[in-house]
Amino acid sequence: MTQTAHPDTVLIVDFGSQVTQLIARRVREAGVYCEIVPFQSAEEGFRRLSPKAVILSGSPASTLEIGSPRAPSVIFESGLPVFGICYGQQTMCAQLGGKVESGHHREFGRAFLEVEKDCALFDGVWSLGSRHQVWMSHGDRVTALPEGFEVVATSSNAPFAFIADEKRKYYAVQFHPEVVHTPDGAKLISNFVHKIAGIRGDWTMSAYRAKAVEAIRQQVGDKKVICALSGGVDSSVAALLIHEAVGDQLTCILVDHGLMRKDEAANVVAMFQEHYNLHLLHIDASDRFIGELTGVSDPETKRKIIGRLFIEVFEEEAKKLGGADFLAQGTLYPDVIESVSFTGGPSVTIKSHHNVGGLPERMNMQLVEPLRELFKDEVRVLGRELGLPDSFIGRHPFPGPGLAIRCPGGISREKLEILREADAIYLDEIRKAGLYDAIWQAFAVLLPVQTVGVMGDGRTYEFVCALRAVTSVDGMTADFYHYDMEFLGRAATRIINEVRGINRVVYDVTSKPPGTIEWE
Repeated sequence: MTQTAHPDTVLIVDFGSQVTQLIARRVREAGVYCEIVPFQSAEEGFRRLSPKAVILSGSPASTLEIGSPRAPSVIFESGLPVFGICYGQQTMCAQLGGKVESGHHREFGRAFLEVEKDCALFDGVWSLGSRHQVWMSHGDRVTALPEGFEVVATSSNAPFAFIADEKRKYYAVQFHPEVVHTPDGAKLISNFVHKIAGIRGDWTMSAYRAKAVEAIRQQVGDKKVICALSGGVDSSVAALLIHEAVGDQLTCILVDHGLMRKDEAANVVAMFQEHYNLHLLHIDASDRFIGELTGVSDPETKRKIIGRLFIEVFEEEAKKLGGADFLAQGTLYPDVIESVSFTGGPSVTIKSHHNVGGLPERMNMQLVEPLRELFKDEVRVLGRELGLPDSFIGRHPFPGPGLAIRCPGGISREKLEILREADAIYLDEIRKAGLYDAIWQAFAVLLPVQTVGVMGDGRTYEFVCALRAVTSVDGMTADFYHYDMEFLGRAATRIINEVRGINRVVYDVTSKPPGTIEWE
């Protein structure tokens, strides 16, 4: 998983929590490199990474269940600092001689902690006697502490909400410090990696850029690379990074699958041809993609079809170029983490259009994935480091399968054009209102239902368009954007008036912490 060496690494053992990635984000924000490994391979990950500290994540499991996840004993035998979070606290206590029970008051949502004892982890954050908001999510709870631990903070339903064995540098909490609903949580994690583990905060994008360029040169040598340039931020940053490393050995291929936003392909080609000295091929494969996708309604099947067709197109273009040894793409760290579901890991989602499991053997090519250690927002920082303009870096994310999954149900060229026009109008209104940069991602969805409406003196039977806008800091958790009704009315009126085929517009206010970004 790791392409470059990181001497000061934090290992995060994933027991299946839906917010494990947020732990990694908080560690990265503190300027420290970290990796997530599923509990099944945690011992191998520990030996491979030689970490300076370990964090144990939460989990939907119960330590009281037979066969429930456990941390490998090598972690507790290593003498390294360990921070257990929620389930991580429970398995830590169960494995070290404490006790966990169910049947007590469950605690979900906001809670308040009372600090009852000073602790090194509180330095500059909390003080004795203070009260702080945290986010709880547990049914079981610790009822007896292992030898050496003591209580440093409590909540009304969790008498062991924050415990510590300062001599061994073991810390454990029942709440989730990684989520934004625990306002001081990031500071606590920062204290753990810096003041407890003694790790310097020197993991920067500038350093990553230099290491990544060297790693690409070592991997590629004097061979040819083709890059899957989608036009999004991820693939664009990957292309520029690889170009910096190997120059003219790189050929970028923009496959226009007919599922892009309005004028997207033309705008991307123009930007790269005018501002960057990249060899870029624009391949119009829309007939091929839409032909195979027509009538397909299952979103996972759509993704798999798109992923397969991308590979086929790249394979054909590589042959036209006289062959290529490497295929580059903008795979991110969340893609890699989610792919562990293929090997029995706890995560259950996977972006199937990414080839994180490798390429078909017939291609006789290797993958180059220079961003596979980065989160979405980190890629944007790297993009600025590489000189991409803010106007491009700040673009709302667009999924690899494009409009195919923003058109639930079967797709057709007609439906795609309707959706493309509605989406363009929606984004235009957002820009005119000065809201674009305040929103992480906004898009239109063409719902697979039609409604009867009255327009003028006639009845219509046309599609319903849903509008979505979410705010996010890290691209992993989201809340819906709180528009005023005047804006929504203006956008809806334009869409209904200007897009033939839509007679009703609704706004999606679905949200949960953590929320899903994409619509599927």
